Amino acid sequence: MSEINTASNFIHDFIDEDLAAGVNTRVQTRFPPEPNGYLHIGHAKAICIDFSTAEKYGGECNLRLDDTNPSKEDVEYVDAIKEDIQWLGFKWNKVLYASSYFDFIYECAIKLIKKGKAYVCDLTADEIREYRGTLTLPGKNSPYRDRSVEENLDLFDRMTKGEFADGEKTLRAKIDMSSPNINMRDPVIYRIAHIHHHQTGDRWCVYPMYDFAHPLSDAREGVTYSLCSLEFENHRPLYDWFINEIGFEEPPRQIEFARLNINYCVTSKRKCLELVQKGFVSGWDDPRMVTLCGMRRRGYPAAAVREFIDRIGVSKANSVVDYGLLEACVRDNLNQNAPRAMAVLHPLKVVIDNYPEGQVEDIEVEINPDKPELGKRTVRFSREIFVEKDDFMAQPVKKYFRLYPGNEVRLKSAYYVTCTGYETDENGEVTLLHCTYDPETKGGDSPDGRKVRGTLHWVGASDCEKCEVRLYDRLFNSENPGGEDGVDYLDCINPDSLAVLDGCLIEGGISSAKPGDCFQFMRQGYFCVDKDSASGKLVFNRTVALNSSFKINK
Repeated sequence: MSEINTASNFIHDFIDEDLAAGVNTRVQTRFPPEPNGYLHIGHAKAICIDFSTAEKYGGECNLRLDDTNPSKEDVEYVDAIKEDIQWLGFKWNKVLYASSYFDFIYECAIKLIKKGKAYVCDLTADEIREYRGTLTLPGKNSPYRDRSVEENLDLFDRMTKGEFADGEKTLRAKIDMSSPNINMRDPVIYRIAHIHHHQTGDRWCVYPMYDFAHPLSDAREGVTYSLCSLEFENHRPLYDWFINEIGFEEPPRQIEFARLNINYCVTSKRKCLELVQKGFVSGWDDPRMVTLCGMRRRGYPAAAVREFIDRIGVSKANSVVDYGLLEACVRDNLNQNAPRAMAVLHPLKVVIDNYPEGQVEDIEVEINPDKPELGKRTVRFSREIFVEKDDFMAQPVKKYFRLYPGNEVRLKSAYYVTCTGYETDENGEVTLLHCTYDPETKGGDSPDGRKVRGTLHWVGASDCEKCEVRLYDRLFNSENPGGEDGVDYLDCINPDSLAVLDGCLIEGGISSAKPGDCFQFMRQGYFCVDKDSASGKLVFNRTVALNSSFKINK
């Protein structure tokens, strides 16, 4: 597995310095998602950094589920997180839970109270915000800040026993209400929540806050490098404060990197959940979502996602990455690895009038021209075939080299054919083409050396299967959905992000394909078999389009 842009990775530079100076003798990391939703492309960057860093230094990386907020967490998300990490190609050393440390974290809270570094506060959430101050104005002390150690221990014990209602009291760290860093202004470290936990059941009715549980879990676990995104940089002094006050001998080092911001998408779990709940998408794994399960369903190879992370690199500066780069990585990977197939999305029947009736012949076609070792597949050619409707124009425009009356084209790996006429329905729509073929051009080459400008894909009427094709485009038509003042991100949804085509035709040889199988449909793009497929009716998702070679100017 490739490393994450090691040539310019400042994280590895820091680690190298620490190892050389003897600050650490080993490297241990962790990936700590909260199980309150499905992972997205932004998480993929963190996964790659956490796991690849451990791999580079022969260390360990644990998966630790940060389950300190049971009201929003579910086992469904835990299972999905595990599946996504494995899909990306990484292996954790252990699966751990922040909730496994609840006893230890609780003991740390008691230690802070006894040191006079924590107190029980009766202020409401709104009052705490009011007392906290602003970026330019210092906060003011809570009227409960000077409670005695004995009173705080008693109240915290009663909180733990369930004597108080949700929100009635909190436990806060006693730091500095005038600190220029608002995170240091007596943050809440425990709150009351009478709610069932998916791991600990009903044992607890007080739960630690993330900023308290996270550093303590890191330290207890033996993490040497806590790698996180840049929004936690202002939380680092608080992270270090907790570590120092509890007194760990081998404190972890927090290092921040720029998170992945990508245009034309949203990654907020709240917004993703809203998209699902309001029916704008079919679910968390809708192929238009940038969740890892959505990209997997769309047919994005895990190796392409890792290559994308490699290319953007690791930096301290926030930036926005073009979604087209991700698509390019996907396209490059599938071009090398996806078998070829022929599919007609808008079928137009062709009768080759001079081809012997009843004759069917097998024609060999390369599975993948870039991998000749894969060999060839067989397609069946007969008097009746289907081509794309767009491959015929009764009155061709300039530089149109496909079928039109009197023009000769090549059928991929088969014969040269010449259009001799066409039939229409009562509305003037073309319903049937008539052609003749040159039997001397089998294989797609002419013995007399004449050249044709157009090569068309096709499927034989004697050996084809109907299928459904879903053409996906970007879910949003704005580079920064909802990023402008007064604009709701839901108002940026692309109404043409999905087109469903029924009655498409694929060559018979791929009718046994399974969900997840990917193909390059010649001249169409890359497609993946969807999980909605049923016996006798495959459903294909367009993963990414090919670069178009011709567009009609309208």
